[in-house]
Amino acid sequence: MVKILFILQIVLAIVLTITILLQKSSSIGLGAYSGSNESLFGAKGPQGFLAKVTFFLIFVFVLNTILLGYLYNKEYNKSVVDKVQIEQNLPVPPPVPQPKSNAPQAPATK
Repeated sequence: MVKILFILQIVLAIVLTITILLQKSSSIGLGAYSGSNESLFGAKGPQGFLAKVTFFLIFVFVLNTILLGYLYNKEYNKSVVDKVQIEQNLPVPPPVPQPKSNAPQAPATK
């Protein structure tokens, strides 16, 4: 799922860049090449249409970014320490018996 969203994120970034560059700016930019499409989009030309498409693409881009961040964090939020398995190759030695001494023991305290 994360891979599909990541590929969608790259495609959205490319399409969003193209739609922003096609819009008319103060220096006209790449919008000069879209002059023949004015009759297709109405009296205002492609500017209103491109603005709506840009807004929609930005909305989808932000939602995809949030979803991608959530799923990636959920899937890969494990520490390397959690994956380490402790192997005990050394056997535990039996307890060493204490030698009995002839010394008197101390009285028990309350």
